Amino acid sequence: MSPVYYIGWCFFRLLYAVYFRWRVYHPERVPLTGGVILAANHASFLDPPLVGSGVHRQINYLARASLFTNPALGWLLRKWTAIPVDRDGGGAAGLKAILDRLLAGGAIILFPEGTRTPDGKLQPARSGIGLTVIKSEAVVIPVRTFGTFEAYSRKHRFPLPKPVAVKYGQPMDFKALRSEAKTCTKPRLKEIYQEIADQIMGAIAKLAPCSDD
Repeated sequence: MSPVYYIGWCFFRLLYAVYFRWRVYHPERVPLTGGVILAANHASFLDPPLVGSGVHRQINYLARASLFTNPALGWLLRKWTAIPVDRDGGGAAGLKAILDRLLAGGAIILFPEGTRTPDGKLQPARSGIGLTVIKSEAVVIPVRTFGTFEAYSRKHRFPLPKPVAVKYGQPMDFKALRSEAKTCTKPRLKEIYQEIADQIMGAIAKLAPCSDD
């Protein structure tokens, strides 16, 4: 971790421990080196730092490109090696930046649902994460957060001191689909993107806060 990132990492760990009484399950499942995609559900603005604070390695976060225009915030985001993306998180430039970080051995948090849930329930996955998985050789770790919707949903003006938790699942194997994607037709390739996204959301849904899964 860079010094600036480490300071932020320690701050969020303290915040989640004291204010939100957090629990972290199986962070050892996240490799400490090499390209990693942390694929998490998205219920709150609390999710990105929660997922990143639970692991002992630097994470590349996604941030709206417009935020980088603010001198102070832009400096901080660059120190944290955040990746600028457009409002929807897509775009060719954003995808290239994500793939470059993964190929360089970085870890990135992605949200298969694409946006925060409006009701606290898991939403259908979008195919974008499937494309990222196919284009990279990164390990995919499903991650589920708990309690963040109750603590800080779209309706809350300020985070409430509710308990939160984060759980990291077992690495997922997409070797077969990655191999098929190299030679399949374009229609089938689109199906593969969605198939991978659905499998990831299925793995996230199976994670329970107090089990050994």
